[in-house]
Amino acid sequence: MDYKKILTIQDISCVGQCSLTVALPILSACGLETCVLPSAVLSTHTAGFSGYTFRDLTEDMPQIRAHWEKEQIAFDAIYTGYLGSTKQIAYVRDIFASAAAPGCVKVVDPAMADNGNLYPGFDGAFVDAMKGLCADADYVVPNITESCFLTGVDYRTEYDRAYVDLLLEKLTELGCKNIILTGISYKPGKTGVVVLENGKYSYYEHDLLPNSCHGTGDIYASAFVGALVRGKGAYGAAKIAADYAVECIKYTALLDNHWYGAAFEPVLGKLIAAL
Repeated sequence: MDYKKILTIQDISCVGQCSLTVALPILSACGLETCVLPSAVLSTHTAGFSGYTFRDLTEDMPQIRAHWEKEQIAFDAIYTGYLGSTKQIAYVRDIFASAAAPGCVKVVDPAMADNGNLYPGFDGAFVDAMKGLCADADYVVPNITESCFLTGVDYRTEYDRAYVDLLLEKLTELGCKNIILTGISYKPGKTGVVVLENGKYSYYEHDLLPNSCHGTGDIYASAFVGALVRGKGAYGAAKIAADYAVECIKYTALLDNHWYGAAFEPVLGKLIAAL
């Protein structure tokens, strides 16, 4: 029986349905042994909450890596989400080098920007460090804003296929091997995912929903990684993840006052069925 072990590295917000509280259950539901390395612990996520607590775990990361190396622990896949500093990125690159089993699939979600802007606290040095991590990965899962910061291409809200092809070309020149470009909308009322795998372009389109939810990027990336490691291929995994994220958003829209995240748990059965 094929029972693969995956490591996901990102922060954990105790309340808020994002980062590790999303990745752990989704990857587990995909049938993977899911191991975690929290980069920080927050009482809640930072969007809409005030007075949240924050515990930085950066200096624990190399000690954890050293212990895994001593115990000869290795992973069939490694997936990174939000990382809080250039030092954390450097530690993750060390883990890529030391904790990868033969054939390990490395996936980087360069969670650092959206809507044309970097997240608070990030700067050019962080972007440069993220470029190196993306080059180390087998698959990267950026949105348009992150792709622009990684490549130096001007950010646009209106674009065509030629613009997307330019982003893909520049990301490839950066060293990105396979690219899952999210949030690509070529026409009103529609959005989708561009997949560039082994140089082959494909596009999966779906309806653009009127409501949005915090954490859907984490939901998408986690479902994509789970399906990919389960052998669905990049396009198949991108489609499964997109369909699942849409179902999460639709379900959340039925709830009263669920403003802080997407209700992904009630529709996990649909993800499992798709796999």
